[in-house]
Amino acid sequence: MNVVVMLKQVPDTETKIRITADKSGIEKGDIKWIINPYDEYAIEEGLKIKEGLKAGTVTVVTMGPDRCVEALRTAIAMGADNAIHIKEATEASDPFVIAQALSAAIKKENPEIVLCGKQAIDDDGSAVSGYVAELLNIPSVSVVVKIAIGPDKKDAKAEREVEGGAKHVVHCPLPALFAVNKGINTPRYASLPGIMKAKKKEIKTYSLQDLGVTAAATMTEAGYELPPERKAGKKIAGDTATQATELARLLREEAKVI
Repeated sequence: MNVVVMLKQVPDTETKIRITADKSGIEKGDIKWIINPYDEYAIEEGLKIKEGLKAGTVTVVTMGPDRCVEALRTAIAMGADNAIHIKEATEASDPFVIAQALSAAIKKENPEIVLCGKQAIDDDGSAVSGYVAELLNIPSVSVVVKIAIGPDKKDAKAEREVEGGAKHVVHCPLPALFAVNKGINTPRYASLPGIMKAKKKEIKTYSLQDLGVTAAATMTEAGYELPPERKAGKKIAGDTATQATELARLLREEAKVI
């Protein structure tokens, strides 16, 4: 069974973000980049499916500038068999254009299962997976926390999280796309042999023209702002009774929450 995992390279969550002068995005020159954490769960799930069935391949695919190759090699070091880089010098932000490119590359691999994270932590768009499934004309299930492949490998059962802690069980034919949530597994670390293999692995590269994607972006980004800084906290002096009385007053008169 062939599995394709879509992944995105995103800024490290500990990176100090700076807004560009025209407020159209963030300064990217000195950022540390990582695999989107939700996509790490997708990579792990792809590897587990391959290992459970004792057959198939896991191929990772991403779109973006040259630095995205690092994310692909990290996935190979984790255990992925192949990697595809859709090279785009100016990082695309229009989710439909991205989905067109990804779906065109995925179609060439003819997978039974397509995996990805339920969202990217940079823009939280959660749009690309749905677009890709529609363009591939396959069913999709999001916020997935468990996947079970049928004995004939022609269908799958997915559990997804819904409000209130309940589980929604979905049966669907394969091929299908699953956008996974944290908790579905624990992503493995890259092994030393895997890291050595990843350094030498040839990565298949496509341009948008190679994939027949000519649509121009219809979405632009503007008006980026950092959240306001938190106000300094207050320290209440005195004994316990004095502190409790003063805290109640502050909550009532200043915070106005009681």
